Amino acid sequence: MVTRLYTHPIFLEHITPPGHPERPDRLRAIERALDDEAFAGLDRVKAPQGDEATILYAHPQEFVAHVRAAIPETGIVSIDADTSASPKSWQAALTAIGAANAAVDDVFDGRADNVFVAARPPGHHAEKTTAMGFCLFNTAAIAARYAQRKHHAERVAIVDWDVHHGNGTQDIFWDDPSVLYCSTHQMPLYPGTGAVGETGAGNIVNAPLAPQTGSKVFRDAFLSRVLPAIDNFVPDLIIISAGFDAHHRDPLAQINLTEDDFDWATGQLLQRAGRHSDNRVVSLLEGGYDLQGLAFSVAAHVGRLMKG
Repeated sequence: MVTRLYTHPIFLEHITPPGHPERPDRLRAIERALDDEAFAGLDRVKAPQGDEATILYAHPQEFVAHVRAAIPETGIVSIDADTSASPKSWQAALTAIGAANAAVDDVFDGRADNVFVAARPPGHHAEKTTAMGFCLFNTAAIAARYAQRKHHAERVAIVDWDVHHGNGTQDIFWDDPSVLYCSTHQMPLYPGTGAVGETGAGNIVNAPLAPQTGSKVFRDAFLSRVLPAIDNFVPDLIIISAGFDAHHRDPLAQINLTEDDFDWATGQLLQRAGRHSDNRVVSLLEGGYDLQGLAFSVAAHVGRLMKG
């Protein structure tokens, strides 16, 4: 298996207010974890800046212009109560999109079997016309549309195990049966969406987890809801919205997973990719706010991607 890693120094220059959980130190912790000799075989590539036109695959022009106009020349501005932008945020978000789209190219063109994109800001809360939840643009949604437009993928599955429901991804693909969206997430919790009954065009599979549950409930949800949905859908590509804030150390939620659970879930998705998608998996960093929990979890996730 060839596993590629995309990251870029610009992601450290998306600055958030002091004390904000979504901070540059998250990527520094991941970088330290992946500097271990166990990851010597990673194919490390500097993330390219994206094509601004691809943002329109998931968001209307008016919204893109609104976000761009909100980027300050100096300091930090609030997009909403949780989401902020600084002078380099536009370039960081565009580079995150460029990395995700390049990862799609890599797995379809055979340069890699799977790819992990260590980027920020995250994306899965960004709805069609709303930046929220630390997210400016929905990187996973743009990458899915890019796979369909550039590589003629007929069906793309997005699996989101971030502890917060990806309301943005659900919003964008609500009535689109060519994209399967599966989410495990704590409920009740921000943003308040993700009930089992939210099914879109039959392409939305939500598996909410009660607070204070852990490995068994998470794995049961994967085995009973997520994996059967993927098998029935038969995707050409699997995109992972890889948030690691369901780790038991994370301060923003109460799901008690360990890094072994992310290893296991990664392995399950790799099996489905081998069965349906010619091994094509693109994993995009979303949440994860305890630095140690994040580092351990990403190491387990990437290590499993490398093993296949």
